This record gives sequence, C-alpha cells and structure tokens, in this order.
Amino acid sequence: MITIDGSMGEGGGQILRTAVALSALTLKPIKVYNIRAKRSNPGLRPQHIMAIKAVAQLSNAEVEGLRVGSSTIVFRPRELRGGIFNFDIGTAGSISLVLQALLPVIAFIDEKVEITIRGGTDVSWSPPIDYMRYVFLPLLRELGLEVLLEVKRRGHYPKGGGIVRIESNGTSKLRPINRLNRGSLVIVKGRSHAVKLPAHVARRQAIAAKETLRASGINVPIEIEIETYEPYRDPHLGPGSGIVLCAITEDRCRLGGDSLGARGKPAEKVGREAALKLLEELKSGMAFDRHMGDMLIPYVALAKGISRLGVSQLTMHTWTSIKLTEMIIGASFSIQGDMGEKCIIECRGAGLKS
Repeated sequence: MITIDGSMGEGGGQILRTAVALSALTLKPIKVYNIRAKRSNPGLRPQHIMAIKAVAQLSNAEVEGLRVGSSTIVFRPRELRGGIFNFDIGTAGSISLVLQALLPVIAFIDEKVEITIRGGTDVSWSPPIDYMRYVFLPLLRELGLEVLLEVKRRGHYPKGGGIVRIESNGTSKLRPINRLNRGSLVIVKGRSHAVKLPAHVARRQAIAAKETLRASGINVPIEIEIETYEPYRDPHLGPGSGIVLCAITEDRCRLGGDSLGARGKPAEKVGREAALKLLEELKSGMAFDRHMGDMLIPYVALAKGISRLGVSQLTMHTWTSIKLTEMIIGASFSIQGDMGEKCIIECRGAGLKS
C-alpha cells in the first residue's frame, strides 16, 4: 500500500482526485491521510466523496473512511470495468473536478463507458465545463483519448442541478506530446452564457471581452457564442452566468481564460476578467496555460515516450501533481523554471496500456 500525505504541496482536493485515479489505473492500494489539511474546512466534502465513489465503481474498489469531514481514506482497487454509470454530487459541487478524477481512468478501460453526472457546471474554484469542453478535451484528443461531452443542463451555486454526459471507448495507449511555444494566434473562440437571467447579460459579457481583447492589440477573428434561454423554456434550477475564451494558434495550441458571474457583479466586469486572464496566458508565449499544465501531468506520465510541455506558469498545483504522479506511477519528471514563472516540464512516461 502506498501512503500519501494529503497536506503535501498545495494540500487540497487535487491530491485526492489524482491519487485515486492513479491507484485505480495501476491497481495499487493507497492510504491518503491529512486530506485537505490546508483548507479552512479540512477533510472530505461531498464533491470529493462523489469523485472517489465514481472511480471506485469504475475500478470495483473497496473504500474506507468515505464520509463528510473524514481526513483519511483507504482505497483498494480490483479491476477496471466499463458500462453505464450515473453519479449525483447532491450539491453544486463541481462536475469538472469529478471529471478530473474519472478521465484518466476512462482512458484505459478497453470498453465503452457512458457517465452522467449531476452537480455544478460553473462554480467557483474549478474549471468551468466549457473550459473542459473547448480547451481540455481537444488537447486530450491529441494524446489519443477521444471523449464526447454533452452539457444537458447547467448548474450554478447554490442550487446546482447541472447535468453532464460523457462517452468514451478509451484508448490502447496515450501518445506523448512535445510542444513548447504557442506560435501565432489564429482565432479566439468562446461561449458566454446566462441562465434564469435576461439575455443581455450574456451579450454584455461577450462585448466586454471582445472590446478588452481588441484594446490590447488582438486583431485575429473573435467568435463568441451567446447562450441564453426564453424564460418559459429555461430548464435551469437557478440563475447564473459566465464566459470562457479559448485562443487557438497556428501550432494547434489552446489556451483558456474564464470568469464567472455573481450577484452584484456587472456583466462587463465578467467579460473583462476572462479577457485579461487570457491575455496573461498569451503573454508568456508558451504552449499551455497554467491550468492545462497542471491537468496534463497524469496523462503525459501514463503515455509512452518523452513529453515536453511549455507552460505559462509553474503553480503549486502542478508541482504537487508531478510529485504525486512520480510517487504512484514511477514516471520521471524534470522542470526548467521557478515557481510562479513560465517553465518547461519534461516527462519520461511509464507507457501504460489498457
């Protein structure tokens, strides 16, 4: 059994999600203690419990300590299996974070997997579902994993109620990726949404984002889709809005910037925030934004061969993911660059096969 200190590095839920995913893939039992020790409300929260339960179902695992507030779990996987699954977080907990735990496992299940998750699609402190859909999944496709994602209904804090469906046939193995610089910008795409709110909220978010990008010198096409609903046809449980921008370059790089609406927060501020975040990522000239640098770590560790990633900023999330992945899989990483600065991450992957 591999024992993992959940307070290492950034000390949050990411350690738990990555650990159970890699445990399931390698069929190595793990014990995680000091779970989320560095958070103001330490221990397991509902979305962490659902992520563990979901991975447990896909790996036929035995789990100990699975309750809200628990600081220690033991996870013993047995075998990977496909099928049709339904998971309900029960709150506005992030669907995207549950997907972060599930997708590496799905990659190596050599049969069809269909999963429906209920929870929050656009909530604080997690990637919006449109970032997963337009930035993350297209990059996974380049590594060899094809995942179809459908947003059937959005869910915002506090009511949640979002519904997301994913489908995949897995892959026999993942390919390494070698991309350092982003190359010239070709187009900026995006989606601005508003539910249970006037349609002008989504339009104002998009206009503010576009004006901010243009004012900074971005002169490529900017295409932002507007997602709104007629009041009598709006199926959502509560109000919410947000915008995700995706910059696409000549070298097929995708970098994201996003912002979430909130009570009392003007739509124009939401749009500007997303644009400024994207501009900050583009300024580095690197191939991947800081969040993608973190999220890709397990995949390059599982791929066969050497991957090299140019990342806009080395974060504690990324460093923690690297150390944890080395511990469980045995992949070898090297980092050129300092914390908080742009960096190059090189990985000699373990070459896992389904």
